[in-house]
Amino acid sequence: MDVRHTTCAIAGAGPAGLMLGMLLARAGVDTVVLEKHGDFLRDFRGDTVHASTLRLMGELGLQEKFSKLAHQRIHCLQVVTDDGPYTLADFRRLPGEFPYITFLPQWDFLTFLLDEASHFPHFQLLRHSEVTGVTTAEGRVNGLRYRDTEGREHELRAELTVAADGRRSALRESAGMEPRVFGSGIDILWFKLPKRDGDPGGMVGRLSKGQLFVRIERQTHWQAAIAVRKGGYDEIRAQGLDRFRETLVTLTPFLADRVHTVASWDDVKVLDIQIDRLRRWWRPGLLCIGDAAHTMSPIMGVGINLAIQDAVAAANILAEPLRSGTLTEEHLGRVERRRMRPTAQTQRIQRFLQTRFLEPWVRGEGRSTTPVVLRLLKRLPVLQAGPARAMAIGLRPESPVPSLR
Repeated sequence: MDVRHTTCAIAGAGPAGLMLGMLLARAGVDTVVLEKHGDFLRDFRGDTVHASTLRLMGELGLQEKFSKLAHQRIHCLQVVTDDGPYTLADFRRLPGEFPYITFLPQWDFLTFLLDEASHFPHFQLLRHSEVTGVTTAEGRVNGLRYRDTEGREHELRAELTVAADGRRSALRESAGMEPRVFGSGIDILWFKLPKRDGDPGGMVGRLSKGQLFVRIERQTHWQAAIAVRKGGYDEIRAQGLDRFRETLVTLTPFLADRVHTVASWDDVKVLDIQIDRLRRWWRPGLLCIGDAAHTMSPIMGVGINLAIQDAVAAANILAEPLRSGTLTEEHLGRVERRRMRPTAQTQRIQRFLQTRFLEPWVRGEGRSTTPVVLRLLKRLPVLQAGPARAMAIGLRPESPVPSLR
């Protein structure tokens, strides 16, 4: 079997894996990132780039390049009820130079990170490399196993192995690390609709009598989502596509001339919504970050932001000991302690919103009038800064230490 060596091996070339790989290579740490696929072109990935990430780009001297990528800026999040429009989050009230969030295709964002990382001789990306598990010696993770497209097995030895391979992490499972599952009572049906000249823009949620529909403006289309009861997709599918299209038109009439583009159920992706979190993010030689450490609900759209903040915190703490060969378990514990609280607090907010509002609403329980919180935000607009900050900045934004800039 082919065996190679590096200082840090990272499974997964998503936002967390590529950001960490770029920062470590920038600091002079030999780093190999492994990605199962040959490209980044996959639909239904999170495309939000938050204000905290935009600030990070500036701190790394990348903001000018980054701003040239085609993107949409969203300045507020509106919710339309049967009583009319309400503003849930006004990003224009954010402090700093980025009073907005942006939407950018994730493949463009990942390609940007890869291009920057590739400038550093200590960085390497292995495509078509499916990570299958950890390797161990004397009770410590000392690398990972991966398989190429021809089915050949390889091993990569490393001082530190990082699981950034998502919510179904092969490394996490191989290491016997089980997350605490909080569950969810909703799923999301995710699909695209064409955008026409003259369409009202932005990011809008539509609430009406047990229905929650969200549309997000993109360059050429609307990214759309409907919340359904957990496992409720089969019931909706049994009612037929015509009924599904009728629901969309009832919620947002201007879409009537294009709902036919949802031509089959193959055009609708079911997102299994879960919230979970590892009790411990590491074991000797292994660290989990991003979705491998904590799966977030799409509520507030903060999953990518938290993953990137994990990567920055990990690089801040681990770059120097990795470079000097002095990495200890205490360093891994410091990363967990740094990121556990903002992650847990964010998940508590998500769970509260789901269990107290979204799940009962989707089940058709309780009142069908405009929620009190939306009325309060309309009466006191200054409060719209709170949801905006939680979404766009987060509870503990990270900045790279001077040696990484």
